[in-house]
Amino acid sequence: MTVFFCTKCGTALTGDLAALPAVPDVDDPDNGRDKKTGLARSTVPRGHYAIDPDPWGAPFVPATAPRQHARSTGRELLWPDTGSTVSTGPRNTVVVHPDDVLPRLAPFTCGDNQTGCCGPTGAAGPNLACACGSRLATWAADCMGPNELHLDPVRVHAWHPTPA
Repeated sequence: MTVFFCTKCGTALTGDLAALPAVPDVDDPDNGRDKKTGLARSTVPRGHYAIDPDPWGAPFVPATAPRQHARSTGRELLWPDTGSTVSTGPRNTVVVHPDDVLPRLAPFTCGDNQTGCCGPTGAAGPNLACACGSRLATWAADCMGPNELHLDPVRVHAWHPTPA
């Protein structure tokens, strides 16, 4: 089990989470979408986390060639201008279920949080902050794609308690 903490102030951001071997693919972002809020199910189930080895989130730069995926993961909708831009955001972000951290984080109110019609897009970078003010998470949950919350690998750290 693993607990994630804010690097700046040491606040626990999650309870005990179990590691997944990879970020799950999204078969159909519309499958299981909440009819009231428009939000998709979280990519990662509650009580778990996964490390995303690929660049994720802002900033985005023009693609030098059209992106070609061997197969779709369903997560491509999380960035703007799919096909013409690529993410140069951080690698190894920690993907968690939003309900595992949202009670402990608040929307970052200074600047543009890139809110879509049904929720945050995450396209402008970190949009959630710890109580100490550290912008350490990006939540993408608009109706245009899957529901993912990424913790910045530099602004959070993991603790793996050893069994007694």
